[in-house]
Amino acid sequence: MPLLKYEQIAEDLRTRISNGEFGPGELLPSGRDLAEQWGVSRATVVKAYDVLRNDALVVARQGAGFTVAETPIARPAGRRRAGSTRVSGGSPYRRLGVPDRTAPPAHVVDALGLKPGEDALRRIRLVLLDDGSPHSLVTAWFPPAVAEAAPRLAMKGPIAEGTTHYVRRQTGRFPVEGVDVTTVRLATDEEACLLEVEQPTAVAVVLHVALDHAHQPLVCEEGVTASHVFEQIENYPMG
Repeated sequence: MPLLKYEQIAEDLRTRISNGEFGPGELLPSGRDLAEQWGVSRATVVKAYDVLRNDALVVARQGAGFTVAETPIARPAGRRRAGSTRVSGGSPYRRLGVPDRTAPPAHVVDALGLKPGEDALRRIRLVLLDDGSPHSLVTAWFPPAVAEAAPRLAMKGPIAEGTTHYVRRQTGRFPVEGVDVTTVRLATDEEACLLEVEQPTAVAVVLHVALDHAHQPLVCEEGVTASHVFEQIENYPMG
C-alpha cells in the first residue's frame, strides 16, 4: 500500500535525520519550504511533523519551527501495542557498551529460533527515571539475517529514527505481532550493580519478541526492572 503524501514527507525527513544531514538541536526545513518542495498544502506538512513529533524525533520551538530532538528516548521492553507511538511510555536512556555479536542465552536462542551456538547482535540500554536513576536494563538481540541487512545496528550510539523504522527501511520487514512473557527472579550481581540496588533484590523480567508477517522474529528484548520501580497497569471493560 503506497504511503500517503504526509507519510512520504515524514519518511524523507526521518531518513535525512538518520543520515546525519540534521543533527540534534538543528533546525529542520520550514513548513513553507517543504510545502513548495513537495507541492502540498501546509496542513499536509504539519501532519508529517506531527508523525515525527509523536515519535519524539523532533521538537516544536515556538517561533522557530521544528528542531531535531536532543535527548534520545526509549521504552522498557514489551507492551508495544498496535496504534501506540514509538515512544509511548518512553524515557531518557543511556546506551551501554558497544553493540556486539555473541551467543545469546538459551531462552533467547529459543525465542529467535537460532541454532545452538549461533551468534546474534546484542544492543544494551539503561532506561532512566525522571531523576536520572535507573529504571530498566534492556538487552535487545537481533537475529543474524536482520543484523546483516541493517548494519547500523552494530554501530555505537542511538538510531534517531528508532530501530523498528530503520529495520523496516532496510529489510521491508516490520512487526505485526508481539509476544511478552513476564517472570520474576532475583537479580544477578551485574544487574544489581547497573540498576543501583542492593542484593538480594527481586526483579521483574519481560521477554518481548516482535514477529513479522511470516511469523519470523525481528528482535528479542529482555527488560529487567527492580521490583521497587516495576508497575503494570491495565485498563479494560467489565460487564
